[in-house]
Amino acid sequence: MVSALLSITFACGLFIAAAHVINRRFVAPVYDVLANLTAFACASAASALLRHWVPAALSAFAFLCWVALAVRTFTHLRGSRSI
Repeated sequence: MVSALLSITFACGLFIAAAHVINRRFVAPVYDVLANLTAFACASAASALLRHWVPAALSAFAFLCWVALAVRTFTHLRGSRSI
């Protein structure tokens, strides 16, 4: 039951992160990037330690989406400072 609830939670988080990645115009605020990277890294580690592999994989994929969003955010910030 815990694994199912975690899977649903992380699937929703993955959907939101993937939607942000697909929306190429979306630039996440730095605090949002840092908070989500921390949250999904911890969620992935906790799920793996509990041997809940599906939630661990879902949260790991969400983490990777937030890494992509972090790159986009910092690239945007670097470009806006040079203007």
